[in-house]
Parts: sequence; C-alpha cells; structure tokens
Amino acid sequence: MKNNISSFVYAYIVLIALLIMSYTPLFQQSSRDKKIISDSKNAQIEFIKADHLLKNLFNNAYGYVIFPNVGKGGFGVGGATGNGAVYQKGALIGMARMSQLTIGFQAGGNAYREVIFFENKNALDNFKNNNIEFSAQVAAILVAEGASANVKYNDGVMIFTQTKGGLMYEASVGGQKFTFRSL
Repeated sequence: MKNNISSFVYAYIVLIALLIMSYTPLFQQSSRDKKIISDSKNAQIEFIKADHLLKNLFNNAYGYVIFPNVGKGGFGVGGATGNGAVYQKGALIGMARMSQLTIGFQAGGNAYREVIFFENKNALDNFKNNNIEFSAQVAAILVAEGASANVKYNDGVMIFTQTKGGLMYEASVGGQKFTFRSL
C-alpha cells in the first residue's frame, strides 16, 4: 500500500511539473519583446539627453509608451510603423504597436523615436483599450537633431519625437493608430 501511495505522489508531482513547464512560456516575454524593452530604455536615456526636462515627465507622468524604432517612408502615400513598451508609474505593463498612414507631398524615409505621456489613469486606459488615435495631423518635417515636442497635454496626452536618421520632406495629412497588448 505504501508503495502505491508513493507511486501516486510521484506521478502527481511529475504531472504538476509538466503542467507548470508547459504554461511557463505564456508568462515569459518573447525575445522580440525583450529587445523592444531594452531599446525603449535606451530611447528614454536619449530623450533625456536631448532635453533634461523630460526626466520630470518620465518621473511624474501617470504612464507612457516609448516607441524606440519607428520607420517611416513614402512617396505621395506614406506609412510608418513601430513597436513599443508601455509603462504605468514607471512599471512595465504591456507592449504596443503603432501604425501610421499619410497622404500628401512626401518623399524619402526616416527613422525616429516617439514617446507618448499619459497625464492620468483615464488617458492611459483609453490607450490600453485602443481608443486613442491621432488623426488629421499636419506636419512639415525636415530631419533635425534633438527632440520636437507638443508641449502641452491635449486630452491627457503629450507626444515627443526624436529623429534618428534619414531624410524625409513632408507636408501631409495622416493619422496614427495604436494597439495595446498586456503582459
């Protein structure tokens, strides 16, 4: 009888161990997510180097999302895309994807970083629920060094971008759409 109980306990422990191992990948970040998170931390450092006042925003914003590598290109019709890491009060809570479509005079391509600060819980919740979309933005951008900023919160959101490289002439209308994935 004792041998049967120990065999049952052993089988039970093996079963539990197999179940835990099979679900572990669900709780781990993918190598792609880890790369985006690492790049986001580096982008945060670069934003602060370009404008030391941003350190206060990173420390005091309710939340923020950093898109460390956004690629943009176009000729007449353009687009941009990037992936980012989402933080609430400094703690990583999820991943995000940004896509952009623009129409108008544009030629070339560039790469940039983007950070979106959320003033309060409602603004971050709107983002997490995929309810934030920036549209009808008009831009005239020639590559420049440093950060460019929309300096005030607008509906609880503030956006900063920083050019990384490339050359793009643009006078276009378009919009950005975001999707959020919780970790």
